[in-house]
Amino acid sequence: MLNDKSILITGGTGSFGREFVKAILAKYRPRRLVIYSRDELKQFEMQQTLNAPAMRYFLGDVRDGQRLVQAMRGIDFVVHAAALKQVPAAEYNPMECIKTNIYGAENVINAALENNVEKVIALSTDKAANPVNLYGATKLASDKLFVAANNIAGGHRTRFAVVRYGNVVGSRGSVVPFFRKLIAEGATELPITDPRMTRFWITLQSGVDFVLRNFYRMRGGEIFVPKIPSVRITDLVKAIAPEIPMKIIGIRPGEKLHETMCPREMAHLTLEFGDHYVIRPAITFVVEVNHEINAMGEHGAPVEDGFDYSSDNNSHFLTVDELRELDGKS
Repeated sequence: MLNDKSILITGGTGSFGREFVKAILAKYRPRRLVIYSRDELKQFEMQQTLNAPAMRYFLGDVRDGQRLVQAMRGIDFVVHAAALKQVPAAEYNPMECIKTNIYGAENVINAALENNVEKVIALSTDKAANPVNLYGATKLASDKLFVAANNIAGGHRTRFAVVRYGNVVGSRGSVVPFFRKLIAEGATELPITDPRMTRFWITLQSGVDFVLRNFYRMRGGEIFVPKIPSVRITDLVKAIAPEIPMKIIGIRPGEKLHETMCPREMAHLTLEFGDHYVIRPAITFVVEVNHEINAMGEHGAPVEDGFDYSSDNNSHFLTVDELRELDGKS
């Protein structure tokens, strides 16, 4: 599907973008692979190691709709990974988060429709399900925009879907690099917000592979959710630095004890497949889509009433040893 195609990724210099580019170059022969991001230093640094003949680097912000239209000319597939993601920063700078995560999503949709892009996948987060912080609320709004975009596409071939998953092992700004930095600086304690806290956990490679598979699966309007393990924050500290005591500092602004990816309120729309769930659109499309059978021929079944896929009720928790093994690979 992706051979001889032109692919654009917004926020392409981030952790996901770099891993995504490596996977595309290893598995496919793209005609063009466009990195769209606003940080020229990160682009320069990325070009030192990732500069295949098919690659193009575009400076631009997702807040700039016209620049996105220019960048998407001739593009077949888009991954929308650009976002403002730091929860406390979003609480203190709400309009900046709204401009990037909501208005930026609208710009991506409009640019894709104007250029008749074939498929768009937007990256979401577990924080978009039953959000309690501004970041999660903006990503929920973004998810709704991308789902509804399938209904306003009109005669365009463009189809939109969303991929939602949890914390990425070792990604920039996440807790593991933060702990590593404190340890390197000689910390005598590691701060944790609450000993009961749990989170979904996924490797960068698994996230990339899931996005790529969903380009094949998508019909339009789905929110794809992978079946992934959970972690206890206390086990994470034990895996990284068992000799260093923990210091409880309290929950930060906008933070949850546990995260949800398929909320109970959406159980009537949720389908279970072999290795993932799909949340169907809450709205009725002009052209009806049967999401129980995806474009790869995989069959899904409705979940039970009251189903809730949350990090605290997950059937799979990583052990301390498994966390150490994952940390060694990240």
